[in-house]
Amino acid sequence: MAPTTETLTAERILEATEEVLRRHGPAKATVVDVARALGVSHGSVYRHFRTKAVLREAVTKRWLDRTALRLSAIVGQDRAPESLLREWLEALFDAKRRKAGDDPELFATFSVLADENSGVVDQHIAELTAQLTEIVRNGVARGAFTATDPALAARAVFQATGRFHDPAYASRWLRPQVRAEFDAVVDLLLRGLRAADHPAG
Repeated sequence: MAPTTETLTAERILEATEEVLRRHGPAKATVVDVARALGVSHGSVYRHFRTKAVLREAVTKRWLDRTALRLSAIVGQDRAPESLLREWLEALFDAKRRKAGDDPELFATFSVLADENSGVVDQHIAELTAQLTEIVRNGVARGAFTATDPALAARAVFQATGRFHDPAYASRWLRPQVRAEFDAVVDLLLRGLRAADHPAG
């Protein structure tokens, strides 16, 4: 094993782990494989991540956090709430669909890891619904939306659009009619949220 000249960081280990998972899949990938890819001993990896389970949890969180970070950039924009909500839902759908279509092996791998790490997935969903809640709450404050409980409304929106971001539905995301189906669901949700005296837009 050739010694590494770069400082071993948690981020480097996570990058290598993702590549090892892509090559070997979740069933066969080992910490030894990750260490070999980095040119270090497996003990060096364990100094950053004390068990294989902790490493797999961390790489799952890193993968999910990329989507959450991209979506958070939309939330704070000063735009019409309806437009903001539609863009946020589109960005979530597009991010998931890109991951499934561009790298299906890695997407399948992370779907397995997500099932193993339900706590990480729960945190991810909580973060996404918090972003949605902020959009809905802002819409209510601006008179665009009507919702007595913005958090409850946000959870309902998230659940109603589940077939466009839940990995269980990934096989349907490449069907030709999926975009029209997505638009129809979002239009229906926006009509339900829209304040009676507020024009569409």
